[in-house]
Amino acid sequence: MEETLKVWLKRLKLHESSISMFFGALVVIVIAVLLYNFFTGTEKQPTQTSEATTPEYTLNLSEEEGGNVIPQGLPVTHTVARGDHLWGISEKYYGNGYNWPDIAQANNITNPGIIVSGQELTIPKVALRFSSSVVSAQTIQPSQQMITGSSYTVVKGDNLWNIAVRAYQDGYAWPNIYESNKELIGSNPGVIEVGMVLILPR
Repeated sequence: MEETLKVWLKRLKLHESSISMFFGALVVIVIAVLLYNFFTGTEKQPTQTSEATTPEYTLNLSEEEGGNVIPQGLPVTHTVARGDHLWGISEKYYGNGYNWPDIAQANNITNPGIIVSGQELTIPKVALRFSSSVVSAQTIQPSQQMITGSSYTVVKGDNLWNIAVRAYQDGYAWPNIYESNKELIGSNPGVIEVGMVLILPR
């Protein structure tokens, strides 16, 4: 047994440089294959996600009998893209994330935390799931036209968020409107009255 082991060790020692060269070449080949896969995989990603995108959807709400507010244009089919989740999909089609259980139920999704890229989901036509005060603020919008002037007269259904969206294309700019009109509005920015003339800082 010892003799055989000694013979093998001598043979390995004689071919040590060949074995080292073989393993060195193997490591270089493996690294080259990994780099090739990495770079070709990142190039293909954008085309895969662009195939799985769904056309733009514009949210239009209407109030039906019984006070239910229902988005128009539904049901539609949504193709899941990479990074999608039910809350975000619900925000896109219903204007809020609270309708995600309706999407899960309509598509028989048992685990709502797992949806797969490329999966097609039916977005059902159901009533919105949030309080009527929020609904009325969103649905009684008199106009969705852009505001270009430096002042604006409040009409029924307006709130600072929607005015900021129409004036600046950014709802988060509502505090700028509030600060410029604090004396007129008072201490509660959530309450503005019809007929108020608001200054819109530019």
